[in-house]
Amino acid sequence: MTDGEAQVAAAEPVLLASTEGRVRRLVLNRPDALNAFNDALYRAAAAALDDAAADPGVAVVVLTGAGRAFSAGQDLAELGDARSHAQRVADGFGPFMAALEGFPKPLVAAVNGLGVGIGLTMLPHCDIVLMAAEARLRAPFVPLGVTAEAGSSLLLPAILGWGAAAHLLFTGAWLDAGAAKAAGLAWKVVPGADLAAEAMAVAGQIAAQPVPALVATKSVMRAARADALRAARDREDAAFAVLVGGPANREAIAAFQEKRPPDFSGVV
Repeated sequence: MTDGEAQVAAAEPVLLASTEGRVRRLVLNRPDALNAFNDALYRAAAAALDDAAADPGVAVVVLTGAGRAFSAGQDLAELGDARSHAQRVADGFGPFMAALEGFPKPLVAAVNGLGVGIGLTMLPHCDIVLMAAEARLRAPFVPLGVTAEAGSSLLLPAILGWGAAAHLLFTGAWLDAGAAKAAGLAWKVVPGADLAAEAMAVAGQIAAQPVPALVATKSVMRAARADALRAARDREDAAFAVLVGGPANREAIAAFQEKRPPDFSGVV
């Protein structure tokens, strides 16, 4: 690679946005990191959602990932940095969740591959979720020595049922696309080659509707769970702040970096 090519590669945006008619398409664009969220991607995604919300020419947003992953979740290099949990949230996760949770227009997720951590927990905040047949989801919070995020302690039991959500959260087990659809987390499963076209097709159907009616309908749907969701997120944030950086979390991150299984036998 020449110096010029290296500069172009370094300048590649972490999120790509394009518009087709009244549909805004947002692509998480850290494929070499499996679209893991660092501060830059959190902030870019928040800004893109806010921009789409404010744009009168946009009726619906499609969110997907570049490469073979939807998102591998939180960038663990940043999870293990020296900042406080509160500062880390303020720098990235918090603005993203505010934009996602408050997004007033229909939001379609096209899960093109792995969805881990926030790559899973953002999905209940999306209105329609399509998954590629080969896509899989995972909530690895307990195996990382932390706890649920993004209101998933409320939303996953409501969608999956208590037992299935407990198994998913307690073990960090994988959930395949078929099981996600059967449980109601995904609306439709399609071959990976058809995912982008299918997502844009359903988005086009939605975009043909009057935007004020779309916004009003989403508003009244969201209102039914707003208070409970806020309380759940507050509880999660408090518990996460206690656990992050603790012995189990440090062991999990060290094991990940050293490519070995974690050993929690001495953690109390």
